[in-house]
Amino acid sequence: MELLLARDTEIPFKAACEAIGLPRVSARRYRVPKMFGPRRPRPRNIRKLTAEETQQVLDVLHSERFVDQTPHQVHAELLDEGKYIASTRTMYRILAAQGETKDRRNQRAPVSNAVPRLTATAPNQVWTWDISKLATYESGNFFNLYLVLDLFSRFPVAWMVAERENSALAIQLFSEAMSRHGIAPDSITVHNDRGSPMTSTGFTELLGELGAATSLSRPRVSNDNPFSESLFKTTKYQPDYPGRFRDIHHARRWLSDFFDWYANQHRHSGLAFFTPSDVFHGEVEALAPTRQAALDAAFQAHPERFVRGCPKVRLPPSSVSINPIDPGPATSDTAVPVITVPGASNRSTSGSVPS
Repeated sequence: MELLLARDTEIPFKAACEAIGLPRVSARRYRVPKMFGPRRPRPRNIRKLTAEETQQVLDVLHSERFVDQTPHQVHAELLDEGKYIASTRTMYRILAAQGETKDRRNQRAPVSNAVPRLTATAPNQVWTWDISKLATYESGNFFNLYLVLDLFSRFPVAWMVAERENSALAIQLFSEAMSRHGIAPDSITVHNDRGSPMTSTGFTELLGELGAATSLSRPRVSNDNPFSESLFKTTKYQPDYPGRFRDIHHARRWLSDFFDWYANQHRHSGLAFFTPSDVFHGEVEALAPTRQAALDAAFQAHPERFVRGCPKVRLPPSSVSINPIDPGPATSDTAVPVITVPGASNRSTSGSVPS
């Protein structure tokens, strides 16, 4: 500022500010006290309440009559009595200055939910499951698709269509699925969201009895169960998906055909285009040499067409994770396989995927 004030009078004020890199507004603000003396104090706001009036407003708001009411209610009641002490905005401003505008009701303390981090390096290490609604021709009426998915292979180890969503059907589905697949105690983790069937006492007790560890998604975070969500989308975006089902038998028939196709015929992009059944039943090692032999033959016939040398057959990832700490190559998840639980009664359906 000293350089600016001591400049030659022939140097324009704007050019001097630009030369020293100082905004003109800031320069004017700083030079006013030195060039024209101290600034005059602002005139008092004639609309501002005096200290006595402010205290009067506080006394009214703190009175036993109005202590539990909002300024809007206080203002209205006083007007009904022909009194006016201040506007509602002024009352709020006075209370805010006293730090008295916070909610006085009991508030739930914020909860920090742990991020679920799961990794599967083989089938039957982690199962994820969820329930999706299936539309019908009756407005407001939906069927419920229960689906249990093996994380490593995307193979649907169990599925069920039922008219109701409750923990009793979930218990039936899991007890039969774990028995069918011979799941040993303390060898598997079951991951799901926080829906009532998943967090019910009966269901969690069943998993404890079967020796299965449990994992929960964070509230309102769909990305914590992406494989199940992706499967539901794949199911409902199939070209022949009916959109609405006539009855529960129609839903079971269509889903039975879909899951059989998905598990045994669908070439899954996240599994290097092997089927979920290939990965789940450990048939990749037997199938990969056939693919590699076809690639070798093509390379030998026309090596000039392969500028990067003989191609190598892609294999499914060695591990699949939910919320990995160190993100690796993305593995897309598009469909979901199938298995239904036989003998599921009480308005439910189950089936199994042929091996």
